[in-house]
Amino acid sequence: MTPQDIATPCFAIDVEALETNARLLADVKQRSGCRILLATKAYAMWRTFPMLRHYLDGTCASSPYEARLGREEFMGEVEAFSAAYSDLDIKELVQTCDTIIFNSFSQWHRYRDRVAGTARPIRCGLRINPEVSTQTVPLYDPCAPGSHLGICRHEFEGQSLEGISGLHFHSLCEQGAEDLATTWNAVVESFGDLLQGMSWVNMGGGHHITKAGYDVDLLCKLISDAQLRYGLTVYLEPGEAVALDAGVLLTSVLDVRPGIPEVAILDISATAHMPDVLEMPYRPHVYRCGTSLRCENAVEGRDAGSGAYTYRLAGPSCLAGDVIGLYAFDEPLRPGNRLFFGDMAIYSMVKTTMFNGLRHPAIALYHARSNALDISREFCYEDFRNRLA
Repeated sequence: MTPQDIATPCFAIDVEALETNARLLADVKQRSGCRILLATKAYAMWRTFPMLRHYLDGTCASSPYEARLGREEFMGEVEAFSAAYSDLDIKELVQTCDTIIFNSFSQWHRYRDRVAGTARPIRCGLRINPEVSTQTVPLYDPCAPGSHLGICRHEFEGQSLEGISGLHFHSLCEQGAEDLATTWNAVVESFGDLLQGMSWVNMGGGHHITKAGYDVDLLCKLISDAQLRYGLTVYLEPGEAVALDAGVLLTSVLDVRPGIPEVAILDISATAHMPDVLEMPYRPHVYRCGTSLRCENAVEGRDAGSGAYTYRLAGPSCLAGDVIGLYAFDEPLRPGNRLFFGDMAIYSMVKTTMFNGLRHPAIALYHARSNALDISREFCYEDFRNRLA
């Protein structure tokens, strides 16, 4: 099967690449003694969970639905964190979670008796705010001034930690071990006395562990030192690192319109299918399809003006700003040509919408060794209709 044989639009998950990432994470576990949970907010293709659970320890959830998915499909440890829970959230979470992390003392006080009264044992933790920023984009900085995520050190004054077995912090986004070291030093300085009485600490996600050049040695040293110093278990909850570069979004050119530059309208939409392109924003890598869906085997679109033909790639929706970006190619684009965008397994899949009733991308498993594609899910009118009433 070649990309020309595949109906578009389609998310294709590279099974071998996904397992390569999982093996790297399993190596970190073996070297450091930590436990690693998959953040389903970033990657939740549950058909791949049976493979991933051979390497990872479970899942972390941001909602009762994600927690239930982890319990039923991953069948490992399940942890939940939310900025705030409702009564209904807690009622559902106590049926699925092994650990529930609270974002404030008021929430902890409100629900601690309900959690303690369940038949199954549930560990409880608190999310802390290290109050040290290691990134420059406020939208993705939980330690930015005024952040509603995490409890600052001064809020612990006069509070009892009875019933709390661990602390959680999450302040990274696509960052290296050096930024984790900065954050951990701040945690030790502000919360070291509290860590002495804990059995676990969760260092959150945002660790770019599977990216080329990541300092795995430093990460393992940080984890080992923390566990030795405080006699606790360290958890990591990466999402992006699990499925980094393990999926593409395949698309077809529908039309090419005149302009400076010309506009190539695709059958995928930035706003509906790749929302981070507009929200972050960022410029995804795009490739002209060859004989496989591996980026290294395809010709990449380059910066505007660096090829003979430059196009503004746009989606088919009614939003005037449904534009993916400017890309240059050595050969002209024509209706029917196939392209694919790289690194689409993370966040894009879980954040898609059915805005405008656009045809939703199918979801498939790609086997690079055999160049075969197995369609796992196709969407139809009923999926669009049944979202509303």
